[in-house]
Amino acid sequence: MQVYDQLYINGIWAPAQSGNSIRVSNPANNEIIAEVATASIDQVNEAVDAAHQAFPEWSETPAEERSRLIKAIANLMMERRQQLAHVICEELGMPLKFCEPVQVVGPAQGMGSYASRAQRMDLVEKIGAVQVVREPIGVCALITPWNYPLHQIVGKCAPALAAGCTMVLKPSEITPLNAILFAEILDEVGVPKGVFNLIQGMGTPVGEALLQNSKVDMVSFTGSTPAGVRISELAAATVKRVCLELGGKSPFIITEGLPDLSTAVKYGVKDVLINSGQTCTALTRMLVHESDYDEAVQLAQQFAEGYKVGNPLESDTFLGPMSSCLQQQRVRDAIQTGLNEGARLVTGGLDLPAHLEAGAYICPTIFADVDNSMRIAREEIFGPVLCIMRYRDEAHAIEIANDSDYGLSSAVWSNNNDDAVRIAKRIRAGLVHVNGGQFSYEAPFGGYKKSGNGREWGDAGLDEYVETKAILF
Repeated sequence: MQVYDQLYINGIWAPAQSGNSIRVSNPANNEIIAEVATASIDQVNEAVDAAHQAFPEWSETPAEERSRLIKAIANLMMERRQQLAHVICEELGMPLKFCEPVQVVGPAQGMGSYASRAQRMDLVEKIGAVQVVREPIGVCALITPWNYPLHQIVGKCAPALAAGCTMVLKPSEITPLNAILFAEILDEVGVPKGVFNLIQGMGTPVGEALLQNSKVDMVSFTGSTPAGVRISELAAATVKRVCLELGGKSPFIITEGLPDLSTAVKYGVKDVLINSGQTCTALTRMLVHESDYDEAVQLAQQFAEGYKVGNPLESDTFLGPMSSCLQQQRVRDAIQTGLNEGARLVTGGLDLPAHLEAGAYICPTIFADVDNSMRIAREEIFGPVLCIMRYRDEAHAIEIANDSDYGLSSAVWSNNNDDAVRIAKRIRAGLVHVNGGQFSYEAPFGGYKKSGNGREWGDAGLDEYVETKAILF
């Protein structure tokens, strides 16, 4: 077991002072792999002070210098991609074959995309006798989740660095190890002291102390909707800007009469099962026309049962364990709820084969005959659980899709792109994937309703860290 007893504050690794620590386990076998010391409240405030003191000089750093550092971070992430991938595989449980491309290479490319965006801070908009300039917002508190840990760290740190902000990062206590490697990378490339600070700890008290510090100008949080509500409440007292990326219960509308229904269904099933369903944008509500419904259910069962669940180090594994035993139990509770509500269990469920009982596993689970009033159709499960629902016509499908507290992601599959776009525009969600469209680091990412506010990635992601100033002549 490795012991990490230091925090990265003001450009140095300093011993943690709280006397408390977090035990990090490998969810594939529940073995303890590391112990990470947590920050004291004084150290939280020390990290904020360091960021506050570094801000004036860093905010004046030429865009070319910020761009150079961002490129260097991206390059070093790529050089250390195998190490990062193994760490994430071990602390999260995602199969190793996916960790490198999804959890490391993609984020490294996302980091690199902000090198050129640093130049956008120098843009001046002229409106008659008015000049509108862009300035960094200040000290940013960045609180990240465990499901795509490095991806979310980069999604906040990259635009903050490009804008000229300083920051304090508190990663998830479930996956803290990749954040330590990330801090080492920033230290190695020479990010000035105080610009980036890493503290470890639980949301209470460490996260709450960070949010309540009056020197923090902005909070960016990714996680559950209830936690986002709490963060908004804490930040309101000091009128901080708050950017929230929260939960989802995303619909996937498969239009009537597709000549290749199997392609659409396979796309939907795979989307729900990647990362063992621990994806906020997962298309967990598959909406199928009543004339295609029975065939779609059979196809979904066939595809789900074809994906191997098991050891994340084995090359043929598609689903590793859940991130923790606690998350496993939450998903099991949701499956039991579906059974109690009368949904038809097509495959999966509560039982596990003997060889999976030592880890936090859940088998791919599909429910059919789901009504949108059921809890499994309305609440985010965050596991490999798909609800298949029938609709009568296009208007009914859109009604079901929008009948949700969430509005993060969605998808449409149609023979006709014009029809697909027409439907996409009527779905109340921040993202719509058309005919298998994939995630893009150039596109704004964020949701409607209880899925949060603000955007990440692309130009819109940079704008979250920017203040606009009008200079009137």
